[in-house]
Amino acid sequence: MAQPQGNEQPDVFTRFTTATARVLGHAWVFSAAVAVLVAWALTGPLLAFSDTWQLVINTGTTIVTFLMVFIIQNTQNRDTAALHLKLDALMLELKVSNAKLYDAENEGEKEIERQRERIARAADSNEPGP
Repeated sequence: MAQPQGNEQPDVFTRFTTATARVLGHAWVFSAAVAVLVAWALTGPLLAFSDTWQLVINTGTTIVTFLMVFIIQNTQNRDTAALHLKLDALMLELKVSNAKLYDAENEGEKEIERQRERIARAADSNEPGP
C-alpha cells in the first residue's frame, strides 16, 4: 500500500479504523469469535441459562456490532473515494468528456441507470457481430 507523499499522515481515526479492519478481517478473529460463542453456550447449563448469562452475550454482541458499523463504514467510504479518484484519473487520461460520468456517484439511481444503459448501447454498437 502506498504511503502519503511528503509529511502527510492519515489522522488517528483513519489509522485506527484501517488497522482495526485489517486485523478483524482475518480468519483467526472469526475463529476466536466462534470460540467465545461456544464457551458462552457451554456455560449456559452451569449458570442455569439465567438472565445474566443471556445479558452478557446480548450486551457484548450489541456493543461490538455498534462499533463495527462505524469502522466498516469509514473504511468503505475511504475505499470508495479512492476508487472514484483512480477512475477519474483514468477517465481524464483517456480524455472522457462526459461530465455526468465524473460525478456519477452523486446522481440518483434513475440517472445512473440511464447512463449505464447508454454506455451498454454504445458498447453493443461498437462490438463486431457474430
